[in-house]
Amino acid sequence: MPKTLIIGPNFHYFVHSIEQAFSALGYETKALIFDVPIHPFTLFNKVCYQLSTDRKSLEETSRKQNKKDIECAYHEFSPDIVYIVNGEILEPETVRMFKQKSKVVLWMFDSITRIDRLKALVKDVDYIFCYDSSDIEWCHTQGVEAHFLPQACDETIYHPLHLKKDIDILFVGELYYSKKRQKYIKTVIDAFPNKKILIFGKYKPWYKGFFSWLFREKRNIYKNHDLHNEEVNKYYNRAKVVLNIHHEQQTNGANPKVFEICGSGAYQVCDSNPYIKSLFPSGEIGLYKNEKELVKHILYALEHDMTQESHTAHQLIYTNHTFTNRIKEMLSLIK
Repeated sequence: MPKTLIIGPNFHYFVHSIEQAFSALGYETKALIFDVPIHPFTLFNKVCYQLSTDRKSLEETSRKQNKKDIECAYHEFSPDIVYIVNGEILEPETVRMFKQKSKVVLWMFDSITRIDRLKALVKDVDYIFCYDSSDIEWCHTQGVEAHFLPQACDETIYHPLHLKKDIDILFVGELYYSKKRQKYIKTVIDAFPNKKILIFGKYKPWYKGFFSWLFREKRNIYKNHDLHNEEVNKYYNRAKVVLNIHHEQQTNGANPKVFEICGSGAYQVCDSNPYIKSLFPSGEIGLYKNEKELVKHILYALEHDMTQESHTAHQLIYTNHTFTNRIKEMLSLIK
């Protein structure tokens, strides 16, 4: 039985979903999950990091401490494939060591250009898969071949529950670091003052400003905390309209929510780009390019039954855009 060692960040469920996909395709798997920016990011280490005057040094120390553990796990498992998700924690020499006996694959869930350390790894791995086509162009400027491999839906987490639709408009996602999301959500709240709107995600975290957190506004709308994946699926199932607003880094690709919202069976209103438009050629989701179009799509969805559109989008995702689909596609290329 072939073996795959999966190395990735402790971010949502991604590493687990990838491991499930490899297992379903007949691979023996082992997963190494790390934290960022330092590992492990325990409460003690979080405090040390926040109070540190030299965070780069702490990050470097953390990587060196875990280098031996990663290399030891590799030698013990002896995998045919090392599957790296982002991989900020890895040293170039460790990746070169992997290559001596294994195929090394890098799947980016962020833009390579955002993470300086990863720029040094692109020439050491065997295969690079990017979630945004703009990163493929950047890799070409470095003389490196790359492939487009979008994110996916884990159908064991995101699936229809057929719950009562008691939420008009829902958004789930990081807010603090995205001015674009803050702006668009404010527009929606102002446009629909009489609708039940729920916004989940860190909007004004206490550790970024205690008084801002203490006196934050619209608490009935902005919940200011994250949700576990299973909770997210339940809220998606309760919403008439689920908003998707991509982070500023996205230019021609899709975030996980594109697949997860449709996988849950909810109706999605999402900002458009060429790739997302190609996924839903028959209007299965509402696509907008500006705030005016966003409000228009939400209004239409609230006034009409979007069950058929949601069902069609759900079938498209389950047929073509699961993690098993992605791993099959990757394997067909590296073999």
